[in-house]
Amino acid sequence: MEENGFKLTDDDVAILNTNKGLKALLAKEPYNLEKAVRYVKYEKKLKKLQVELIRLQFWAIEKNERIIVIFEGRDAAGKGGAIRRATEHMNPRHLRIIALPKPTEDEKTQWYFQRYVRQFPKAGEIVFFDRSWYNRAVVEPVNGFCTKEEHEIFMSQVNDFERMITESGIRLVKMYMSISKKEQVKRFEDIKSNPLKQWKMTAVDEKAQELWNVYTEYKNKMFEKTKEGNIPWKIIRANKKTSARVVAINHILNSIPYDKNKEV
Repeated sequence: MEENGFKLTDDDVAILNTNKGLKALLAKEPYNLEKAVRYVKYEKKLKKLQVELIRLQFWAIEKNERIIVIFEGRDAAGKGGAIRRATEHMNPRHLRIIALPKPTEDEKTQWYFQRYVRQFPKAGEIVFFDRSWYNRAVVEPVNGFCTKEEHEIFMSQVNDFERMITESGIRLVKMYMSISKKEQVKRFEDIKSNPLKQWKMTAVDEKAQELWNVYTEYKNKMFEKTKEGNIPWKIIRANKKTSARVVAINHILNSIPYDKNKEV
């Protein structure tokens, strides 16, 4: 069977004949057999990865491990969605998702890293940062939220800061979700047109396209400087949300030496 150049295999037909397959096919009009099959396969793969994340969490609890997972990237790059998929079946008592608001007046007088350190994991806990201290590497200087001197101090300290984190026994995983300028526009339009998502659009988001090249400049400075550190970035091509989520979860699992034979 073939539709618009997409040839259905017997396995694809079997997938479409399941409840999940029919639901995926009927979810959007016009109907698209290829997208429906691809989505069901993604859901199946995601479920297996989520089981592995639960296994990782069991191991972390048992071994009193402390784990930090950082998601960075441009506005609308899919950071929050990836974190939600990663954590939706994990034990919420042993994980936290941190997306800090702008600093308070008191926090502005403190050492920059201080408010992030307060959120660090206790034994047996995994903390996911939806943006992290790397705000000062890119978002803050681009939008004029910090001075040039504050940015330079951050850049001079960040590698030593992360070295101290890992030497203290915390496991650190860093990911950067990368999308194209065209894809960002598409996602912003989706957010603006959806009443359930409009709250996501901020004044910073509104200027993201105008400042695209400046973001790129500071992003590249961040990557160049942190090459000197001991925790590499995983850059994830995120124009396709589903594949980006799979890559992100796989990277977390591959970065932590958990017991893959642990029963869940």
